[in-house]
Amino acid sequence: MNKKGYYSSGQFAKMAHVSVRTIRFYDQKGLLAPSYITKSGARFYTDYDFAILQQILLLKYLGFSLDEIKEIPNGRADNHFILNALKMQKKLLSERIDEMKNVEEGVNATIKAIESTATPDWKQMLDLIHMTSMENNLKSQYQNASNISARIELHNKYSTNKQRWFNWVLQECDISSGMNILELGCGNGALWAENIGELSKRKYSDIQITLSDISAGILHDARQNIESATKAYSKELRDLTFSYKAFDLNAIPFEDKSFDLVIAGHVLFYCEDVHLACKEISRVLKPGGRLVCSTYSSNHMKEIRELVKEFDDRIMLSSNDLYKIFGLENGADILRDVFEEVELKKYKDEIIITDSGPLIDYIFSCHGNQNHYLLNRYAEFKNYIMKKVSHEFHITKDAGLFIAINPKKSGIPYES
Repeated sequence: MNKKGYYSSGQFAKMAHVSVRTIRFYDQKGLLAPSYITKSGARFYTDYDFAILQQILLLKYLGFSLDEIKEIPNGRADNHFILNALKMQKKLLSERIDEMKNVEEGVNATIKAIESTATPDWKQMLDLIHMTSMENNLKSQYQNASNISARIELHNKYSTNKQRWFNWVLQECDISSGMNILELGCGNGALWAENIGELSKRKYSDIQITLSDISAGILHDARQNIESATKAYSKELRDLTFSYKAFDLNAIPFEDKSFDLVIAGHVLFYCEDVHLACKEISRVLKPGGRLVCSTYSSNHMKEIRELVKEFDDRIMLSSNDLYKIFGLENGADILRDVFEEVELKKYKDEIIITDSGPLIDYIFSCHGNQNHYLLNRYAEFKNYIMKKVSHEFHITKDAGLFIAINPKKSGIPYES
């Protein structure tokens, strides 16, 4: 066979500087199937297969096992997939470069220590070893940060409310000069990065903002996004200070009465003990300080759940119903056990989409079992979604936030 755009196994392997045996092994593992097989069994590959192979080789180089790589969805023969693959490669390589710079600094410091003293600094060398252990951080960087970005992209591009979600949330936060602010579960820093232009117009002074999340990889993205957004407004934002700290919000590492405002966007329902998390938030809030926390209801994005169920009724996009843990229906009662005043404000919006790519990304970004049932049927699932959204596909959004006031007196409800 000598068809334009197709490569034999030997040509394909040579292009990637790997052996034919490696190509066959990836096929056996379900990672890279040939685009065409002749009756005699000869295998042929395309440029799109080469994009998938590049992704496999990069992830393998960065420490992912083949089983883990299989869990990362690979699209077939579309520009949307190639673009996402390249963006992911760029993100992982950027993270690798940052880590290796730290390693280089550690090596140089260790060399100087050894040269200046007869005895090496064993603690410093141990720290260097820890710095080179990048595998878990890189996996967290991709699996967490890119999933969040996929979900945010769907909302940002296809929501009908002209006032964006993060702009509305910032408006409801009612920030003023002199505040010490803590954001819990900051994600990629979108609340601040998307509102930098708005913040630069306000005459704030002496505002301290601490962004937190449980993942160091996510905080890395948040810092980069905010630093990139603030470059054009450095003069206007000189009185806003951003800092970053990773921790579990069931054990907030700050002193009592430290903050005027705590923001918790779509995060309380991830807590093992929501009541404990609320007590921790109350503890670090000043008397009369405010908690602004967002969540959604049982109706939120219900059409997507119904869509995947129609394709395969075994699919669950979430291992549990987060709104049952802390949602619009029960959030006020949970908060009133700790805070004095609780007010619910709802955000009116919906999603109208005709593009299958972002919707597929959103589905694969969820925390359920969808990868198990969809990865081996990707082409079929993609065609199914394309048909469903070929006209207008409407998705319900039912989200909002609670504003809770910390008790002004020393007697806190949960202590009585």
